[in-house]
Amino acid sequence: MLRGAAVFLRPVLPLLAAALLTVPAWSQQQQLTTVPQQQLDVVKVLLAQEAAWNRGDIEAFAESYKDSPDTLFIAGTVNRGFAGIAEGYKRDYPTKATMGTLGFSELEVRPLDDRFAVVIGKYHLERGKKDGGPASGIFSLILEKTDKGWKIIVDHTTG
Repeated sequence: MLRGAAVFLRPVLPLLAAALLTVPAWSQQQQLTTVPQQQLDVVKVLLAQEAAWNRGDIEAFAESYKDSPDTLFIAGTVNRGFAGIAEGYKRDYPTKATMGTLGFSELEVRPLDDRFAVVIGKYHLERGKKDGGPASGIFSLILEKTDKGWKIIVDHTTG
């Protein structure tokens, strides 16, 4: 009886295996969504910032901000203008050790229109105690699509 079942199942097994492999793949495909290009482009700005920071490159990190006197950075105070923001970063993080390792998480991009988007998220800065210790908080950013790509025009960071 078992031998007869094996003969019967032999041609059916490849079909059964294909069906079992296809069902999970099909159900996973139903859960996939397409992220609009605008949202991907905005997230790329933050990924570039994270990478620049972790290389110790404040200049490249600051390039994500719009080079304008109207650019705002709001933390404990309101800092106006790209030059002041860049200088503040250089002053507050003079070495790679004081910069530590930056990580962004829980990023949410909300397009406002074709030229503007809001991003909220969390940051975590890991560094040694003598270099300031770990820091973390939340942020909201407004980005503008410029001729030089997406640039941060308002940064409100708490922590």
